[in-house]
Amino acid sequence: MKTSRKIVIVGGVAGGASAAARARRVDENAEIHIFERGPYISFANCGLPYFIGGEIEDRSRLLIMTPEKMWARSRVHTHVNCEVISIDRALKTVRVRRPEGSEEDVAYDKLILSQGARPIVPPIPGAELPNVFTLRDVPDMDRIVDFLETRQPKTAAVIGGGFIGLEMAEAFHRLGIHVTIIEKYPHILPLLDDDMAMDLQNHLCGRGVDFKVAAEARALSSHGVDIDDTFVPAELILLSVGVKAEIGLAKDAGIEIGVTGGVRTNARMESSDPDIYAVGDAAETTHALTGARTRIPLAGPANRQGRIAGANAAGGHFTYTGALGTSIVRMMHMTAATTGLSTTQAARAGLSFFSSVTRDNSHAGYYPGSKATVIKVIAEEGTGRLLGAQIIGEEGIDKRIDVLSTAILGRMSVFDLENLDLAYAPPFGSANDPINVAGFVADHIVRGDIASISPEDWKRNGEFLLDVRDREEVARFGGLLEAVNIPLTELRDHLDELPRDRKILVFCQKGQRGYLAACALKGSGFDDVVNLRGGYAQVQLTNR
Repeated sequence: MKTSRKIVIVGGVAGGASAAARARRVDENAEIHIFERGPYISFANCGLPYFIGGEIEDRSRLLIMTPEKMWARSRVHTHVNCEVISIDRALKTVRVRRPEGSEEDVAYDKLILSQGARPIVPPIPGAELPNVFTLRDVPDMDRIVDFLETRQPKTAAVIGGGFIGLEMAEAFHRLGIHVTIIEKYPHILPLLDDDMAMDLQNHLCGRGVDFKVAAEARALSSHGVDIDDTFVPAELILLSVGVKAEIGLAKDAGIEIGVTGGVRTNARMESSDPDIYAVGDAAETTHALTGARTRIPLAGPANRQGRIAGANAAGGHFTYTGALGTSIVRMMHMTAATTGLSTTQAARAGLSFFSSVTRDNSHAGYYPGSKATVIKVIAEEGTGRLLGAQIIGEEGIDKRIDVLSTAILGRMSVFDLENLDLAYAPPFGSANDPINVAGFVADHIVRGDIASISPEDWKRNGEFLLDVRDREEVARFGGLLEAVNIPLTELRDHLDELPRDRKILVFCQKGQRGYLAACALKGSGFDDVVNLRGGYAQVQLTNR
């Protein structure tokens, strides 16, 4: 009689729980065990900030799977409050410490590591104080909620302006707490390009949240945070400066650790030991676009990696194609999303690229409630192949970043964006969706039918500056020094006032009218005309 294979999984949540469920579907006869050192086998860790902020009212809804449900549904043995403390690869056993302190060795045929990552606690004086928190799991959440209920703080500081930091800042704001976000980089959301992050930050300023950027916390106390020469009052302090992969078990067992600090895996999610898999935040995989080694601590990739590792551990033959790092965050009225490569990442990868920024309405402008949407596209020079995208706005950001993520994974170009057949009705979009418009603009850049330059690359060199905005816009937003203002609607009547022996740099507020003006000038015999991409709005963001 054939002996059933034994699969042991270290850690639950997205990676471990999905691995167990998929392993059972592939092999009905396998003996499957999950060992979780915490009290919950599978919980919605991405939902924790929303419970703290009161948007999710029922705590039990965060507990996705219990040991009893896991057994009833998939016949998986689940052991909570049980910590795996070592791996013996030669004997193919793990040492498990039970809740009461006893230890035992558990044999495995295949082992899946899904330990995730732990919040980084920087060596700052005061980090151990009772008003200082991190957020990783349900017990962390419970401690924060208890502090909020018993102490009722009026001020809070969030150290770190990444995704979790912004979500927690929003949660505290919803509770009527004044929040200060402290970020050591020049802007929040360091994954975004500078211009997009600054645009987002400008929209959030003055709405009950303060920002201290390019600032580092020096000391924490029960009253607040010392940053450089300034003190930020805060009765509650949240540390959200990043996470560190949980690789201690793997490292001690002699399993290869990759360049990103995660367990190095192949396309089957196997580690350097073919009987041991790694998934989730602690696994180093590859970027779906560049093939570079990467570690992307997000729930979506963790879930998909868990499915593949679980299937393969049970005898399947599946591969993981990598991730793009598609992510989205909401803070108050604004949403920011990104997929693929930023300009910094594209440059680091050695790619030749350009970027374009378009500003459009979230749906038909004549239908009430339309909101501004800013889309930045990063594409390959010459081919127009999509490399990355970033979007900020208030409405429809999620669906558009998903379209662009799909386009990147499908190796589509900006020319394809022009022709995407996207759903349109006035409450939802426009006949030319902002995605289509982003394609139109990027298409012009690739083809070079009208010369253009980004504000980041532009250096003044004696050009004639032509501002084609309406006069009211110039009065409202300001303008560039020495620029001559001739509104687009009047331009053709004033061509004789423009020099034909100098380069003309034309711009408007967002870029579209500048392009139209450049076309008109080229058609009227002006040979050296350049449109400033993104217009004056983009200049303001890049020149800060």
